[in-house]
Amino acid sequence: MSAADRRKSNTLYVVLIAAAAALGGFLFGFDTAVINGAVAAIASSFNASSVGVGLAVSLALLGSAFGAFYAGRIADRYGRVKAMIAASVLFTISAIGSGLALGLWDFTFWRLLGGIAVGAASVIAPAYIAECSPAHLRGRLGSLQQLAIVIGIFIALLCDYFIAVSAGSAEAPWAFGIAAWRWMFWTEIPPAVLYGMAALMIPESPRYLVARGREQEAAKVLSKISVPNVLAKIDEIRQTVLQDREPKFSDLLSRSGNLLPIVWVGIGLSLLQQFVGINVIFYYSSVLWRAVGFSEKDSLTITVITGAVNIITTLVAIAFVDKFGRKPLLILGSIGMTITLGTMAFVFGHAPIDADGNPNLTGAAGTVALLAANLYVFCFGFSWGPVVWVLLGEMFNNKIRGAALSLAACMQWIANFAVSTTFPPILEFFGLGAAYGLYTISAAISFFFVLFFVKETKGMELEHM
Repeated sequence: MSAADRRKSNTLYVVLIAAAAALGGFLFGFDTAVINGAVAAIASSFNASSVGVGLAVSLALLGSAFGAFYAGRIADRYGRVKAMIAASVLFTISAIGSGLALGLWDFTFWRLLGGIAVGAASVIAPAYIAECSPAHLRGRLGSLQQLAIVIGIFIALLCDYFIAVSAGSAEAPWAFGIAAWRWMFWTEIPPAVLYGMAALMIPESPRYLVARGREQEAAKVLSKISVPNVLAKIDEIRQTVLQDREPKFSDLLSRSGNLLPIVWVGIGLSLLQQFVGINVIFYYSSVLWRAVGFSEKDSLTITVITGAVNIITTLVAIAFVDKFGRKPLLILGSIGMTITLGTMAFVFGHAPIDADGNPNLTGAAGTVALLAANLYVFCFGFSWGPVVWVLLGEMFNNKIRGAALSLAACMQWIANFAVSTTFPPILEFFGLGAAYGLYTISAAISFFFVLFFVKETKGMELEHM
């Protein structure tokens, strides 16, 4: 085999193991979005209030915060691969239980289990991909996590659409006389099992292996991922990992007892990624579009189109994240989100109100809202969606990566919970204009945050962070 063929083979190997790890991202997206088409049916089936529905959707996100918080330590103790397998088992159990739920509270419990798996996957996949990727490919491979997430969202929305349209509505019986919304959750079972099988076939992270003193195994992995000087690389890794004890959250503190500045930056990125309201689009968009006058079928169609837009824009990010860098993409995204969210806030805030208290988008207003919503997803999709995950996987040095990534991801899920829980009551009591006004303010803040606090990491080795 020639040197060129060997490099191509090694690159393919890296892509394959990164893709296997990113299956966790697929389930992350699928699990969080599959409830979109089922929200109204769950509310009706369990006779739940808007607050109850908000909690049923968003309590899973507290599970995600819990999973994210502990996943780093579990992955550091038992390895990235074993943590992925555990997440796969939780995804499977959650999917089965959610479809069998008899009431709102046991439904919420099964969703909580799935949330723990989502949180774990949100930490393990970017860390594993960053640790197994050459520096010149790390941005693109790190973006596979977000690509997998948005594909998972899209497939979940597509499944919801197909099942609801086939049954007539999400509440109607579908196969074997079982309500369609229950089948929506069961469609997650096959990819959850596949994730576990894929995890069994990929190598452990070389940085974990070196930290555990398993340097011969690490050398084999590094040689397969086309590291030029394996022994020098192992020595470099050895200098940057703590071999005498596991990473602790106390590592994130400075001598004065405050969080390290880089950790605050990670937390800021995580909070702002959620405060711009992106998950309102993916958790509640079918409810949102029905609230402004679209039918259930048309609302689901719009939601599927939005999911497709998200995939396309993530591919744009993968193409350019290693060329333009992380910071420019974030800045462009912040500008675009501020404009599009502001447009949506204006349109929803100035629309006439119907008898049910919902804005009635007629004529050009409906077209403007649809265009603004999809342009907003476009702006998020090429910037804050993938780039934040890339940065969280690479911006921390080896000593603190596991703990810092866990804390940042945990804060992301808490922010996601806050946004998702408050949206139904805000929609009910204050209207869509107020909700999107808040998200617009967050998008504007994100611009200045990146401008002043985020440093470029393009092309840097992890050991030099």
